[in-house]
Amino acid sequence: MPTRTSRTIPALTDGAERTVTTDDGAVLAVTVAGGDAAGGVPTDGPPSTTAASTVVLSHGWTNARAVWHPVAQRLVAAGHPVVLYDQRGHGRSTLGDEPLSIDRFGDDLACVLDALDVRDAVLVGHSMGGFTDMSFACRHPGALAERVRGMVLVSTAAHGLALGPRMAALAVRLLDNRTVDWVLGRPRGGLLLVRNVLGRKPTLADMSTTRAMFVATPPEVRVGCFEVFGAMDLRACLATVDVPTVVLSGTRDTLTRPRLGQVIAEVMPDARFVSLPDAGHMLPLERPAEVADAVLSLAR
Repeated sequence: MPTRTSRTIPALTDGAERTVTTDDGAVLAVTVAGGDAAGGVPTDGPPSTTAASTVVLSHGWTNARAVWHPVAQRLVAAGHPVVLYDQRGHGRSTLGDEPLSIDRFGDDLACVLDALDVRDAVLVGHSMGGFTDMSFACRHPGALAERVRGMVLVSTAAHGLALGPRMAALAVRLLDNRTVDWVLGRPRGGLLLVRNVLGRKPTLADMSTTRAMFVATPPEVRVGCFEVFGAMDLRACLATVDVPTVVLSGTRDTLTRPRLGQVIAEVMPDARFVSLPDAGHMLPLERPAEVADAVLSLAR
């Protein structure tokens, strides 16, 4: 149960709402905040060449862009334009014609960067958002070289998420189970179910936000994403991605174990691993200051 003072996620009151339509017809909901001209990335034309590095935040599985608000507020206060978007099928974004896949998530990020003409960017991905950033880096090396100066990979993995057939089948049944949705929809039961994805001393606000985002994600999207995670293995490609990278992991992360983050840092040519004691999987909520500091270390 929570032992720290609860806090709410602050709204990005200066953000401009945008949409980006991908090449397969998905409509991605985007917020651009900070900087100049409607949040740092102008609605017409490219951003100013004198602007600070733009930070692009990709959220995790069964989350939404709201999970990044505590981090985004700190980055905006430090003078950086920030782009947040709901991944396809999550939040206010729609699905497209192509099936859910790790490749497709990376291609979606390429569409966002191209549509907003983002350059000198720091890509930040949490959990599935980390899969997204790594997939983009592997599939779009030209755009990576042209548009990206660094990456921060948060509570994520490049491989090692496969379950045995029986456990995978059980997980799919639970993810698509209306009884589980009903339990999660009840404040007390829902908080107990999400408690283990956070660290040693979660707040009531962090648990409530995590629960609400999971419930808001359609069951078919939960299952569709989950089913592609097990086959993911980006290690060979990451060995060729030579961009400054920070890999963050909480010591109490039970979803993407810290060792999986360490492997990313070992494989990539210019990456370092940072362990956050007592933190769980939801670092954007649990440790926003440390996440923002990692971003700023590359954005400077």
